[in-house]
Amino acid sequence: MLLEPIQYGLGALSGGLVGFTLGLFGGGGSILAVPLMVYMVGVPNPHLAIGTSAFAVAVNAFANLLGHARFGNVKWRCASLYSLAGIAGAFVGSSIGKMIDGQHLLILFALLMLVVGALMFKRRGAEGDPNAQCSRENAPKVIAIGGLTGAFSGFFGIGGGFLIVPGLIAATGMPILFAVGSSLLAVTAFGLTTSLNYAYSGLVDWGLAIVFIGGGIVGGLLGALAARKLAARKGALNTVFALLIFVVAGYILLKAHEQLAI
Repeated sequence: MLLEPIQYGLGALSGGLVGFTLGLFGGGGSILAVPLMVYMVGVPNPHLAIGTSAFAVAVNAFANLLGHARFGNVKWRCASLYSLAGIAGAFVGSSIGKMIDGQHLLILFALLMLVVGALMFKRRGAEGDPNAQCSRENAPKVIAIGGLTGAFSGFFGIGGGFLIVPGLIAATGMPILFAVGSSLLAVTAFGLTTSLNYAYSGLVDWGLAIVFIGGGIVGGLLGALAARKLAARKGALNTVFALLIFVVAGYILLKAHEQLAI
């Protein structure tokens, strides 16, 4: 499906916004990527937007992972265990998601966002344990939450960071800054799994994905620096994360309702 040149320019700008969000929150990139692809860039097919954004977000997440690793914000054992558990779930979820009408998929996506946003806002004051690790005791919980997150990630065509961050916090008790950094490995794995499944059905625009990634790398560097500053203020990162989710969920519900009413 051919897009206009201006749409690719808007794709680069959208990628910058998504990259900043990924660097700042470790997640939330996809909750912006899909709406931006549909409503700002103007991709007419929600499934094409989902497949393209899943690949772009996966690559941007990997770039941001390197930045967070440099600052020591990644718990590698937890991130690896969580990611491996979620890959199978992402494949199953994305296979089911392709069979559901795109606008209805967006509505379900927004409703899930509202639930996660409420949970994050409720826990906004929790500081967590900087020494938290994945051990034999909490491994079953990490695997279970990781698998479930992967399924949701694949179903909605998202990297899943906005689910992974609270999931890692719930499973291990780690602070949000470490959950943000660690989540990026899972976002990369889930996004690649989902995008390859969509690509098999011809639902990825590779040119748009490339310009999206380019903008995202620049935005991600700025986001990672902002994350370090916000994390120093108790509850600030959690609160901003939750508010972002609420705003985007409301916008998706409004636009999806308008499309279904036509």
